[in-house]
Amino acid sequence: MSSTTRKPFNCDALTRLAQAIALTLPVVLVGCQSTSQVPDAESVRLHSLNARIKQKPLFENQQQAQQQVPQDVWARMRQGFQLQDGIAVNPRVEQQRLWFVSNPSFLENASDRGSLYMHYIVERLQERNMPLELALLPVIESAYNPMAYSRSDATGLWQFIPSTGRYFNLRQTRFYDGRRDVTASTAAALDYLSRLHDMFNGDWLLALAAYNAGEGTVSRAIERNEKLGLPTDYWNLPLPQETRDYVPKLLALSELVMSPEAYGVNLNPIANQPYFEVVEVNQQMDLGRVAALANIDEDELFQLNPALKQRVTVDGPQQLLVPTAKAHLLTESLAKMGPEELLTLAPKRKLVEDVARTDMPARRRSYKVKRGDNLTLIAKANKVDVKDLQHWNKLSGMHLKVGQTLVMQDNTRSVSKGRGKSTAVASASTGKSRQVATRYKIRKGDSLYVVAQRFNVEVNHLKRWNPNTARALKPGQTLVVYRDR
Repeated sequence: MSSTTRKPFNCDALTRLAQAIALTLPVVLVGCQSTSQVPDAESVRLHSLNARIKQKPLFENQQQAQQQVPQDVWARMRQGFQLQDGIAVNPRVEQQRLWFVSNPSFLENASDRGSLYMHYIVERLQERNMPLELALLPVIESAYNPMAYSRSDATGLWQFIPSTGRYFNLRQTRFYDGRRDVTASTAAALDYLSRLHDMFNGDWLLALAAYNAGEGTVSRAIERNEKLGLPTDYWNLPLPQETRDYVPKLLALSELVMSPEAYGVNLNPIANQPYFEVVEVNQQMDLGRVAALANIDEDELFQLNPALKQRVTVDGPQQLLVPTAKAHLLTESLAKMGPEELLTLAPKRKLVEDVARTDMPARRRSYKVKRGDNLTLIAKANKVDVKDLQHWNKLSGMHLKVGQTLVMQDNTRSVSKGRGKSTAVASASTGKSRQVATRYKIRKGDSLYVVAQRFNVEVNHLKRWNPNTARALKPGQTLVVYRDR
């Protein structure tokens, strides 16, 4: 009873108290405003202080972001690695990593050679939002040697064979090979990898396997596993041994780059800035003379422009890649030179382009497999390479069926030899009566093919001039080379 009589009393009291406070509060506030302006000034000061305090974290974040911009290409590369996610401990990767750790000079030498090109490749990969591990692919393909040459006629940083190179518009002539062009071949390789990535539903490991073995080989391996009810990921596909090792090599390399100190690998810093710039040229020029004009080391200039097989700007794009520090000097020097002065940069001898051109479309033909045939016999009879036969016909092994039709085409080697007049011209240019002997000391990374390309001579001629030279050259070894007077 008593409790019920107190509730209305309390509610009424609280209501009256609230009304009193509501009436009194405006009066108090008005009184404060009328008696002094100090609270207003103080509030302004506090508001300004608060604004500055709120902006400070934003400034700090911007400063931290600036500090986080990598100064080294290796650090930039690590930030863009995408292929390690979801890959646990894998014995195939561990096996390849053990080899690299046991042979540290391989990666160190390849990275030293790649220091000219890595920043450019990383930039192009980031523009396409592709995994930056792919910047390590030339380590596997060519040890970052743009002059590297394989038994299947593959060459360049990305090791394009002639037919694939032509498919991606990499022209190949006596004077220019787009497969060795740093910028053109990189664009072609990233186009190819992107296409393979889309073809295999966004699976980069399958795309890489297809880059090595061909999309047909990987597709057939997937179909086989599907029919057998087996997994169709890269790790479970029945692929050629080279392809089974190919992806683990890349993953192992990326692990070493991620933590080089942990594996005892020394990676020399590579500045995170362009090593070269493009300089436009509008006429035929000799690289040696251009190098002298801009005070550039001739060999360095050739390493940036390895597609110019005879060290002259013929058949390729009208541009040169020049070290960034010398690009402005060369551009200014060329702009100031008159027509007569520019002639001093022209090649020393006239180039017969109409005779030496080798960029004709490949002639395709077919062959029907007969009883007793095999790939080796067919390749030998048609003067082509077995690996080219496999590539043209998307064959993963050596097995053939009677009645099967094979497609083949003339490769660059058979075209470049020429016929009739072109053969006579080539023979005349190599006659010893018009040449002088030059001694060349072998450097690290040299091979007979590299030296032959450097001096624009045939490998067979090098062998004939140096009969006691082994195929594997050693640094410091001396070769005799005959050059035009």
